Amino acid sequence: MKKENPKNKQTPVVHQHSIDRVFQYIDDHLDRDLSLNTIAEVAFYSPFHFHRIFKVITQETLNAYITRRRVEKAAADLLHKKASITEIFQTYGFNDNATFTRTFKKYYGVSPTEFRKLNPNKFSKIYQLKSKNGQEYPSYEKYICTINNLKNWTKMNANIEVKDLTELKGASSTQIGVDGVEHAFEKLLVWANKNRLFENPETKMGRVFHDSFKITEPEKVRMSICVLTNEVFEVENEITAVTIKKGTYIVGRFEIVPEDFEKSWSGLFIWMNENGYKKRAENPFEIYHNDFRQHPQNKCIVDMCIPVV
Repeated sequence: MKKENPKNKQTPVVHQHSIDRVFQYIDDHLDRDLSLNTIAEVAFYSPFHFHRIFKVITQETLNAYITRRRVEKAAADLLHKKASITEIFQTYGFNDNATFTRTFKKYYGVSPTEFRKLNPNKFSKIYQLKSKNGQEYPSYEKYICTINNLKNWTKMNANIEVKDLTELKGASSTQIGVDGVEHAFEKLLVWANKNRLFENPETKMGRVFHDSFKITEPEKVRMSICVLTNEVFEVENEITAVTIKKGTYIVGRFEIVPEDFEKSWSGLFIWMNENGYKKRAENPFEIYHNDFRQHPQNKCIVDMCIPVV
């Protein structure tokens, strides 16, 4: 009988509830000392057991994950806020500018000051970071041409409004990385159908983004695949409850093929900045209004929502 390779064993999905709680705790306390013992207590596991589980789920050690989150949050602030570099590195738990700069360059290949100069704030979402894919930053002329083309495409393919949305509730399953996203949706659909949630016509599928693809590597982007519903359900295994806060949102209604999702988000963020809105701390999300496989042109009818002030 062939022995099972321990490296191939999957951590039981029941652990996802604790890991989701840890993700939120880390993001809320990046300015503090996040020791293994502290985080293990949040997850209600021993340090040894927690560290093993965390690495299986995220494919990163706890320290590597915390450092990456600090750098990525700092990068987002450099793009979207006018705070000084000193304020930024202190906000995310770095002891001094030298340590922050050295760590930042390992991720993005440039210093924080250079990063801010190379990424114009109001159009930062359109950039592909050189350290992520090896491409040079575009020339100014090419950049402006790309922006104008995207603005025209967005105008033709989207109906954009600013709305006050009520609180949304439902069930979610955590997905890390782009590989396996389709399977995650299918798995949640099976669960929702089993619980007869789609008998309510108001029930929709959705997706919440906890990271930005322009800052985080695709295989590490964390998403919550959701069923948004007012129906009562019981959580089980890796299915957890999710709440999207009420508030003001830019809502772009698109009818697009799956390959155009990135373009649509980029265009929506450009619209946000050109119209003088600022993104709130909450996460952007999508709400799906159809199954694109049943559309005659395989198009998704989707609302893309950015929380703003």
